[in-house]
Amino acid sequence: MTPRIATVRPVEESEASGKVAAIFADIRATKNIDFVPNMWRVLATNADHLELVWTRLKALMHPEAAGRTSPLDAATREIIALAVSATNGCSYCVNSHTAALRKLGVSAETLGEVLAIVGLFNTTNSLADGYQVEPDVLPPLD
Repeated sequence: MTPRIATVRPVEESEASGKVAAIFADIRATKNIDFVPNMWRVLATNADHLELVWTRLKALMHPEAAGRTSPLDAATREIIALAVSATNGCSYCVNSHTAALRKLGVSAETLGEVLAIVGLFNTTNSLADGYQVEPDVLPPLD
């Protein structure tokens, strides 16, 4: 028996048509990969949802492909995604964003530093929240 990929049957690339096929092609081109990752194949079970999530992700994670310039470089965007993914416990996303960072040339040592900082601030955030510490340093409003 083939191992399950998700709680629904992902859309095979060869079965995709219409909007889904177009988005699959855009994913491969934008990410410069020769396959459509499982996440997108699962989301493709609802073409409108696939389109909404892909459009948002493309605009934020691949702004140049969406016709805009981001103030954050690609590695910084991926580091943020990795940090949130690790905090949320999403192994699929941790692996995806770690692979993207490695593709961008980020070393294993740097990844360790990123995850150490993530762990540190998960701890200090929990402590500050648990103790309900009142902020004493505020950012400027301008």
